[in-house]
Amino acid sequence: MKIVVCIKQVPSTTDAKIDPETKRIIREGTKAAMNPFDLYAVEEAIRIKERIGGEVTALSMGPESAKNSLIEALSMGADNAVLLCDRMFAGSDTWATSYTLAKAIEKIGGVDLIICGKQAVDGDTAQVGPGIAAKLDLMQATNVSKIEGISEDAITVSRLNETGLDVLRLRLPALITVIKDINEPRIPTLKNARKARKAEIIMWKPDDIGAEPDKTGLYASPTRVVRTEPPETRNSVTKKIEGGVSDQAKALLDELVSRGLI
Repeated sequence: MKIVVCIKQVPSTTDAKIDPETKRIIREGTKAAMNPFDLYAVEEAIRIKERIGGEVTALSMGPESAKNSLIEALSMGADNAVLLCDRMFAGSDTWATSYTLAKAIEKIGGVDLIICGKQAVDGDTAQVGPGIAAKLDLMQATNVSKIEGISEDAITVSRLNETGLDVLRLRLPALITVIKDINEPRIPTLKNARKARKAEIIMWKPDDIGAEPDKTGLYASPTRVVRTEPPETRNSVTKKIEGGVSDQAKALLDELVSRGLI
């Protein structure tokens, strides 16, 4: 089983700044970490490998600092790591990102299963996974909460919907995006962490994956951010309600009504 896990390095701070010209996050010099949902994707890929055998490749697109997230994936148990790193990729929206990652997956070749986190916390669009599947013409399932079964030619999953669960069987190759309910990511051992830091991370540029220049980066991205504003400051004032349970319940109800919340 040949599995590719798409991961992203995202700002790990609430103080991330926006470039006034491009209206995109300034990633250089900002403390970063692997996107939380991608941790579950990496863990699930490794569990599949442990169950039926295979090879896991962690794939990311970003600046050289994104190597840190790939090293984390390797320390968890991924076998290979590939970083798409070039100025031409900078500023890509979800459309351009999906295209670039799809081209890299084509270059890797022979991939049976692609796993992505549900969404990236710095964008919250949940579009990249489905975008990759569309560009590679693959069956897909989003919001997967459990893998019910997997064989060489098919995967059966439970996916969360608005009213409950769907159980789907997809022929392979396919793509799934996973939610945090699917597993509990492992903590890498010290031995694996040391080994990961010495591992080779493959670096690819546009020419390496056959990416067309007019389909990558900021100026190939159809999305345009017109304006950005910081969110309103949340009211952090707390109020302690005294008395017995029934008195507290009544006081809470009165408070909610007075604030127009119910």
